[in-house]
Order: sequence, then C-alpha cells, then structure tokens
Amino acid sequence: MHHTTREARLAAALVEAADTLTDGFEAADHLQRVCDHCVELLNARAAGFMLIDGGRAVSLAGSSGHREVGLELLEAQHGGGPCLDCYGSGKAVPPVSIRVAHADSRWPDFTERALRYGIAATFAVPLRRRETMLGALNVFVPTLPEDDACGAAPEVRMAQALADAAAMGLQNHRVFTKYRTLAGQLQEALSSRVRIEQAKGMLAERWNTSADDAFMALRRYARRRRLPLDRVARAVVERTEDDAELRGEGGEG
Repeated sequence: MHHTTREARLAAALVEAADTLTDGFEAADHLQRVCDHCVELLNARAAGFMLIDGGRAVSLAGSSGHREVGLELLEAQHGGGPCLDCYGSGKAVPPVSIRVAHADSRWPDFTERALRYGIAATFAVPLRRRETMLGALNVFVPTLPEDDACGAAPEVRMAQALADAAAMGLQNHRVFTKYRTLAGQLQEALSSRVRIEQAKGMLAERWNTSADDAFMALRRYARRRRLPLDRVARAVVERTEDDAELRGEGGEG
C-alpha cells in the first residue's frame, strides 16, 4: 500500500471510529469495523477486541475476514494471552513470535491454537478512555513486525491510534445516549406540566371555579384512583374522563 494512500485510509478510519453519534449504533458492529480497518491497514490475518470487566472477558469482536480465526484466538486466551496481559498492565504487548512464545510455554493454549492457524506473530494494545481500561485490541500478523528508529513497531502505533479512536467512539456514544435520555425525560416532564395546567384551566372554565379548586379536584381524583396526575390531566384534555365523578369527589383520600 502506497504510503500516502495508507495515511489517507488511516485518517478515514480514525474519523469513522470516533463518529458514533448516530441512532441504531451497535457496539459490536462498531468494533468489527475498526477490526476490519486494522486488518486492511496492517496487512494482518485477523484482529479482534476483547472487552474486559474485572479481569474477565465480557465481549469479543472480530474482523469480518477470518472472523472465526480471530474469535477463536481471543477465546483461547481464557488461561492467559496478549489481551489479558495488556489489560493487566495497561500497556501494549509488543510483537511476539508465536513459535518463541510457544517454546517458552508462554500462553500455551493460545500459542498452540495460533500455530495451528499459521499465525507468525501477535501484539496487543489497550482499549482505554483516559484512565478507564475497557479491554484490548489484539492483532494477528503473518510476519513479526520490527521496531523502527522510534523504538516501536509502526504497526503497534497504528493499532493504538485505531484503538484510541474506537474507545473515544464508545465513550461519545455512551454520553450521547445518556444526555438524549435525560433530554427526553425533561421534555416529558415539561409536557406533563403543560397538560396539567391545561386541564386546570379547562375545568375551572367548565365549572366556573378557580384554578386552585380545579387542581384540588384533579389531585383528589388521581389519589383516590391511584393514577398519575398527568394521566388524569390527559383524560381531561382529551375529554374522556367522567366529569361528574371527577367533580363530585369528597375530601382528600
């Protein structure tokens, strides 16, 4: 892949990973798309996210290509692997030769499975938003990446950029959903208040009484029937209430 083309694709991938303020957002689909970008940009065999809570994997997401391979390699890390090491330390696990790791009995279940699929090397980077660790992004490659003059493999830095954008996207959507829910609650509260005021005015005019007396009648009726005041007000506005029964309530109960 030409250098400038790769940079352009990385930029587009980062924007997409962070742009999650949309309806119908699904975290699994979001992470899969990031994995797809990771595979394409790094010429990887597969890539996958492991979301971890309290040291336990709670969700897995793999790239579309070789999806089964990626998910199986993530699942094989229940006894140890790059994702758990990365999550535990909060730091990237640099590129590791699968054969060397297997010979050293490092992550035995994982490395045995990786060798079976012809994976030559792997590395992992943290999925983190500020100080909050969410999990790790694991990349499986056909050759062992080499460090450059900066002391780290370019593939690792690129994977970290994608993981950071993915974490930002997840956090942005969480905040977006929270505030949209709050806005809906506030709007409903305002609408309820308007309906109650409207019902008070309608009853006061209909009964030739004060708005306070109309409100007391609404409240007595709602309490006796164990109904939300807003529901009674809506019935008044829509003219579906029993006017005689509503007006004929006695003392508060």
